[in-house]
Amino acid sequence: AQCLVGSEMCIRDSDMFDSFLESDAPKMKCDIYEADNNYNLELDMPGFTKDDINIEFNKGTLTISAEKKDEKEEKDDKKYIRRERFYGKVSRSFYLGDIEEENIKAEFKDGTLRVTAPKKDENISKKVINID
Repeated sequence: AQCLVGSEMCIRDSDMFDSFLESDAPKMKCDIYEADNNYNLELDMPGFTKDDINIEFNKGTLTISAEKKDEKEEKDDKKYIRRERFYGKVSRSFYLGDIEEENIKAEFKDGTLRVTAPKKDENISKKVINID
């Protein structure tokens, strides 16, 4: 942590290692699994709201992005010594291939985004070609 000594700011050695090992940007940690002919994604998105999140599917790729804006009040008279809130944009993309894009479902609850993408029925998309 940073500290104030008189009017000078000091940084303890552990802070240098913390900043070296940790990124300021939040990580969208993700679990992906298959179940019941669906791809299921679960992403940790703490600090974001449902309105901050955007999900797009294009040419087999599912892209999840989120943006958090810094909303400072002009009359705020605080003099921060250290701010650890994230403001910016994060994004992750996952190639899922041929799925039923019209049936993709998403739910955001308690900081976790859950996306279910049904795989296309392989029997329908297969075509047998006869040899003459």
